[in-house]
Amino acid sequence: MGHIHITAWALALILFVISLLLYKGGKEKGSKIVHMVLRLMYLAIIGTGVTMLTYTGLDVMHTLKTLVGLWVIASLEMILIRTKKEKKTIVLWIQFVVALIIVLYLGFTL
Repeated sequence: MGHIHITAWALALILFVISLLLYKGGKEKGSKIVHMVLRLMYLAIIGTGVTMLTYTGLDVMHTLKTLVGLWVIASLEMILIRTKKEKKTIVLWIQFVVALIIVLYLGFTL
């Protein structure tokens, strides 16, 4: 299950970059399609994450990692939405980097 989860994260990050570049390039239709596929990847990430969390017995550190992972997903989504609306995203980028560092740290220590 872990391999599927990691693959879903990798694909989500790739789709995020593609969607972001398409939004910035003014390609509204293409970016919207990629953004919708990205949202499906969010569901795959959450589904595999919840499955793995139930196998751990819901211990505190894994639950914390799950919550921070959801924070990363929320940050990605908010960055794309605000980019689409042509609003500032610097605070969201800072949140994304902080959350990503925390989730990676927790991933390496568990």
